[in-house]
Amino acid sequence: MRKMTFTIAAILFTFFLFSSAFAADWGRGHGGGPPGKEGDITTIPDLELTDEQILQIRNLREAHLRDIRPLQDKVNSKRKELKALWLKTTLDQDKITALQTELGKMRDMMQDKMIDYRQAIFRIMTPEQQNKLETIGRQRGFSPGPRWGKKRRDNQGTANQGN
Repeated sequence: MRKMTFTIAAILFTFFLFSSAFAADWGRGHGGGPPGKEGDITTIPDLELTDEQILQIRNLREAHLRDIRPLQDKVNSKRKELKALWLKTTLDQDKITALQTELGKMRDMMQDKMIDYRQAIFRIMTPEQQNKLETIGRQRGFSPGPRWGKKRRDNQGTANQGN
């Protein structure tokens, strides 16, 4: 009886220890979350944004979030459908492929909207603020690094010039 109590206590202790370790937000970008949902950069004090810039950026962000919300909802529902298809005992490859293609198109649309949003923000900011934001992002690990876009490697490992 004593051995069993000790074993159960050890298992519970291990469970609670690991549950806190895996509770971190593994999301993307500034605050995590789905693609297209960007963090609020107006809260970064090092950018020294003016009140007018803050207002413009917040309005842009609200409009962006309203714009992508229906698309995010569609992506979430399609992901659930895809999961259900994968969990069936007999897989329907055609349906799975069609759904994955549709999901890819929706993600591309969200990515395009995110790029438009970022470009609109950069048009509001001064070149100095843009450089600060890039530096801050690189320090926080939000960018692929200083060589991103300069050289890329194809599947065979040979260097290609980036766009």
